[in-house]
Amino acid sequence: MPKFIVERSFEPPLTQEELKATEERMLPCLELYDVTWLRSYWSKDRKRMICEYEARDTEAVRNVQREAGAKFERVWTADLLE
Repeated sequence: MPKFIVERSFEPPLTQEELKATEERMLPCLELYDVTWLRSYWSKDRKRMICEYEARDTEAVRNVQREAGAKFERVWTADLLE
């Protein structure tokens, strides 16, 4: 299944409570659109985040973000470099 990257920025920095609330809203959306969250990286200052998902297409990933009210700038298809 294709991999997708979601880029996020936060100003002011995202709090742990805000992150948890977003994750809770996102869970049913992930199932609805058949999207799998793989991992996320959060900058130390909590102003930037990169999240990796598996999904059938970019629009499914965007729909999850929108319906969950998750802030994001871009979604793009990714290939893993090893």
